Amino acid sequence: MVELSTLDWLVLAGFFILLLGVVGMSMRQKEEDTADYFLAGRNASWLVIGASIFASNIGSEHLVGLSGSGAQSGMALAHWELQSWIILLLGWVFVPFYWSSKVYTMPEFLERRYNSASRTFLSVISLVSYVLTKVAVTVYAGGIAFKTILGIDSIWGIDFFWISALGLVIITGIYTVLGGMKAIMWTSVLQTPVLIIGSVVILVVGLDQVGGWSEVERINDANLHLIRSASDVDFPWPGIIFGSFIIGFWYWCTDQYIVQRVLSAKGIKEARRGTMFAGYLKLLPVFIFLFPGMIAVALKEKGIINYASADQAFPTLVAELLPSGVKGIVIGGLVAALMSSLASLFNSSATLFTIDFYKKFKPESSEKHLLKVGRIATIVIVILGILWIPVMSLIADVLYEYLQSVQSLIAPGIAAVFLLGLVSRRITPAAGYAGLVSGFVLGMIRLVMLPFKDSLANTSFAWIVEMNWLYYCILLFVLVTIIMIVVSMFTKAASEEKLQGLTFRTLGKGTMKEVVDGLDKWDYIHTVGILGITAFIYIRFW
Repeated sequence: MVELSTLDWLVLAGFFILLLGVVGMSMRQKEEDTADYFLAGRNASWLVIGASIFASNIGSEHLVGLSGSGAQSGMALAHWELQSWIILLLGWVFVPFYWSSKVYTMPEFLERRYNSASRTFLSVISLVSYVLTKVAVTVYAGGIAFKTILGIDSIWGIDFFWISALGLVIITGIYTVLGGMKAIMWTSVLQTPVLIIGSVVILVVGLDQVGGWSEVERINDANLHLIRSASDVDFPWPGIIFGSFIIGFWYWCTDQYIVQRVLSAKGIKEARRGTMFAGYLKLLPVFIFLFPGMIAVALKEKGIINYASADQAFPTLVAELLPSGVKGIVIGGLVAALMSSLASLFNSSATLFTIDFYKKFKPESSEKHLLKVGRIATIVIVILGILWIPVMSLIADVLYEYLQSVQSLIAPGIAAVFLLGLVSRRITPAAGYAGLVSGFVLGMIRLVMLPFKDSLANTSFAWIVEMNWLYYCILLFVLVTIIMIVVSMFTKAASEEKLQGLTFRTLGKGTMKEVVDGLDKWDYIHTVGILGITAFIYIRFW
């Protein structure tokens, strides 16, 4: 159990006072319409965009789950945290399409490229993914963290896991509903440094306690490599290289959860530079979240700490190692991580349901009514995500591996549909819809079968659940690509007029001029810098 000093409580109090101040400031800027509430009036700067992308991505599932994967498998899952170069793809390649089209959502973009059926189905897939991954994982991680750190089993007979997790869900929901996207993006600017500072403290204290990085390397020697053998049961290198790219492309370049941040930009230049800032920040998780997991392994080996499961590694470091006066910063970081992820989730869910479902079927609805509907939809999605939590342990033992394995079933179809749609004008509306449906159905077949893996052994369906999850991800992407190409051969392509600004060959001259006019030497310098740091990390831990 953590004993908080007066200084710890003061730090936590100061954090929440600042948070309330930011929310209050956002509330004073009343939302006049859905553009204000969902996209912050399309007036965000690169600083706010970059911080918001990072804070939205880095949630308590990283502090708990990524540290857990570091404790369980070392650097194996670090590939997902070295995807700054994919964030650069978002800024350099995809932002001109998304921002210039003035869409609210990614499904809306697909409607323009393909048809309304594609828009509706992508909305369904996105909302399902929020339930299966973001809600369930974030709430579970928050509950595990606070139960472990505070050492409280139950209150009034209720498991403290649920009290702590649901309490933060409610608090986050209140400020998200009241402040909208403006509150989320500005609180991200506040939460990001708190999150980073807290995690750096854990890293430094942990290294000091274990005796330096050389001790961590010695004890974790077998798990220090990014590239594993092709015969590795869990993380074969062909699967890691290609599978992680498919998942990363879907998440960073096509997922509403992330792309909504760049859609709120003042212009293409601010959006691109926001992704560069996020790219630098994204290089941090390997060091401040994954490394502590390996430090925990070394400390446990030496008998300094003890924990029951890999996902308890980070909370145990907080509970047992930090000196008085520092715990408040780290706990504040945990709170910030949970709240920033949930807040982004709440707003993205509300946007998707309101714009792509409700408004489509009831176009006469007033702006005020649409805001109310979005808030109600968010509550329903959160409840469904919480109900899914008990099923998570049946799919993967470690939280972060669960997150990536489920995303590997959702990502391939969407990634193929976006990529082929932008690259080729010949991909037809029917092919886009067929790709989305086939990818989702094939992915969900495996997801539904995974909890019954043992009972399916020695049956004709066994290969579906026994195939390595990364190879299955690649197989899905290839199958969807083939399906789209075949369907395109026998169906009618969209007109040149409809495709204006929606493919590489038809991007408007005005958009290209805005892109070129906004470039200067610092865009190239920062891009090369991010790529160089990423390459160095790969070489160091090859």
